[in-house]
Amino acid sequence: MSKFSKFALNLVLIALCHLPPAMAAEGGTDASAPQAQVLSPGDIAAELKRLQTSQDRIKQQASAPDGKTRLDGLDDALQDLNTDVDKLTAALTPQLAQLQAQLDVLGPPPAPGTTPEAAAVARKRADLNTRKTQLDAAVKQAAESRDNIAHLNDQLDKLKRSRLKDQLALRSESILNPHFWAPLFDPADEDRRRFGAFLDQVVPMGQLAWQPGARTGTVLLLVFAALLWTLGRRLLERGVAWYCLTYLPATRLRRSALALGTALTTVVTTAIAVHMVFIAFTRLYEPPPDLEGLLSEMAKLMMTCALIAGLGRALLCTRHPSWRLPALADAVAIAMRPFPSILAGLLLVAGTLEQLNRTVDTSVPFTLLGRGLVSLVVVVVIGAALLRANRVRSELVAAGEQPEARATLAGLIHAAVTLATVISLGALLIGYITVARFLTYELVWFDIVLCSFYLLTQLTRDVCESLFAPQYASGRVIKQLFGVGDHHLEQTSTVLSGIGVSLLLVIAAIALMTGGFGTTPAELVDSVLRVLGGERLRSLNIMPDRILNAVIALTVGVWLLRSVRRWLDAEMLPKLGMDPGLRASLTTLFSNVGYVLLVLLALSLLGVRWENLAWIVSALSVGIGFGLQEIVKNFVSGLILLTERPVKVGDMVSIGGVEGDIRRINVRATEIQLGDRSTMIVPNSQLISQNVRNVTMSNSTQGVATLQLTFPLNTDPEEVRDLLLDAYRDNETILDVPAPSVTFNQLAPNGITLSVTGYVASPRVTGNTKSDLLFEILKRLRGANISLSMPQTLRVENFPVPGNEPIERAAS
Repeated sequence: MSKFSKFALNLVLIALCHLPPAMAAEGGTDASAPQAQVLSPGDIAAELKRLQTSQDRIKQQASAPDGKTRLDGLDDALQDLNTDVDKLTAALTPQLAQLQAQLDVLGPPPAPGTTPEAAAVARKRADLNTRKTQLDAAVKQAAESRDNIAHLNDQLDKLKRSRLKDQLALRSESILNPHFWAPLFDPADEDRRRFGAFLDQVVPMGQLAWQPGARTGTVLLLVFAALLWTLGRRLLERGVAWYCLTYLPATRLRRSALALGTALTTVVTTAIAVHMVFIAFTRLYEPPPDLEGLLSEMAKLMMTCALIAGLGRALLCTRHPSWRLPALADAVAIAMRPFPSILAGLLLVAGTLEQLNRTVDTSVPFTLLGRGLVSLVVVVVIGAALLRANRVRSELVAAGEQPEARATLAGLIHAAVTLATVISLGALLIGYITVARFLTYELVWFDIVLCSFYLLTQLTRDVCESLFAPQYASGRVIKQLFGVGDHHLEQTSTVLSGIGVSLLLVIAAIALMTGGFGTTPAELVDSVLRVLGGERLRSLNIMPDRILNAVIALTVGVWLLRSVRRWLDAEMLPKLGMDPGLRASLTTLFSNVGYVLLVLLALSLLGVRWENLAWIVSALSVGIGFGLQEIVKNFVSGLILLTERPVKVGDMVSIGGVEGDIRRINVRATEIQLGDRSTMIVPNSQLISQNVRNVTMSNSTQGVATLQLTFPLNTDPEEVRDLLLDAYRDNETILDVPAPSVTFNQLAPNGITLSVTGYVASPRVTGNTKSDLLFEILKRLRGANISLSMPQTLRVENFPVPGNEPIERAAS
């Protein structure tokens, strides 16, 4: 290219650079088109600063400590800010495109070593790059502002929901007040609008399912669902009953399996029927997310209600009273028969209304109305069931009939359910709707978990007993396969049954702690304490949910430990052939370790970190060094006694000249029962550090009854020997093997000493046996004119002194 051509090209580029931005855009613009607003860098910076200032002001208003800010106004302000950001972005985007077009016209800068471009072109390129960088930064800042506004909008939504929970947790109108029922007859305009918008989503689903081309399929699916839920359920129950009676052994397993089958058939048929109905209305329609969420929650609610009805029919079993699992009188079971189905049906209706309120996001009065209806339904049905059952039991007692025997745990559960029902009714009457809702939902969930746990526990025990019973085929196969005896089968059944019940108990405890549905305990306590100043409590690291979880875990854990200890002591360990002493040692050791682990678990649930307990450990070390060393020494000695077992419960020991039977080995001291039925408390450290005579440590059940008698020198020792042996042989407590024996112990000036020894069945009867033998031996000695030697008295008589009276002196 010639120099003239290069010069002309540079002139053209300079002319293009000095054109207005709108005319320099690629392809040009229509003269009649409106011109985009061109913002200067100062205007852009000022607008961005205004947007940031508005966001900061909204944040400050939302976090006001008085909590009286109108969140709706802040929501509108955020919407306006979002609109301003969109306008700014829309204004900056064309300018950025124009600058990029101008840069494209200029082209890339010349490579090094080539002819340099004109100075004006270089300055223009640098200016365009600077302006483009500024616009890029402004667009990026606008995008960040949009993200911040979206995040702030989410925080406002959470704050609105939190305030809604606070409003719901506070006292509202009573159910006796007409204002409480007003939203049902005259809903607010906002609720009407939201229900109308939601109805606009539901109506197309019904219209598509009922259109001429799909009507037949919808009707067939609905009819199939109805038949399956009614006739199909009955046929399936009869099939389960036939299978249980035909193939299961004639044990209690039939009852528990039939009860489980009844509950499962109700749930399974309901699940299939609900799925058929869902297919009938959604096969031609894609539900929106809100409607799909409502349908999903309704399906869960239907499964819950089906489980309630199924468990009620399975446990009451009014058609076959002999198959009933719980010990209920027939009259009581018949009286309570309709209540599970009534509760399930009413809970389905009221729960659907509450789920609808949650989906539509209704106002506080309408939400309280839904919660109050659910609580009122549960309270009325459960209260009516309790009253009717109590009335029937009273009628049975008045008629002279004995109602069912009730265990202590069953009585406590009945009292707790009654108390919860009364408190819920009182909360509804005084206006604490959310408290009543929480109690009623937890009450329903507690009943579901308790009935399921009872049913599965009975099934687990019956399965283990039937599977390992030697009189049935399964037990005989196990005996032949493993070569074990009947006793080992019984032990295996007990162990597996205990493991299964323990696992079920842990699962039930976890289910009760986590909650089934409705407001959780943590949400309720957090809502109430937030109103009462919960942030201050949180600043002190006092978390209500942690405290509640720790208390529940501690309560359930103590009850679980005691239940397992009773099971070990009464069922498992005796069937393993362990002696009472070993059983007591193992159960005590299990309790001590269990309580330590339970305390650690409670501390962890409270949020205690072990690295923060260094000062506590230091304080304890100082306390142990000064005042707690004896307690720690006795505690460690108690662990040694339980593990090494130099003495155990049931042993007969002698320590410090006192002899008695060990009754209990505690953490600090051991209880020894003496012969006079009194109890001596001995610190455990003495049993470790002192000499202790353990009469029964060698597991020998025999005792020794030994007597030493001294006879005069002129006594025939052989005659006395025969007499003593006859007396021992005639005594019923003296054992024949080993045979009694007589030993010539000593020949002294004052007589001969014979020792006679015999064995008895237990060391504890040695004292009584010696007493009986002494009575009998003295009687026989008198009959044979044989006397025992007595201390000799020597009389020394001195000759009288002349002139004095004789004086006698006795010396012994």
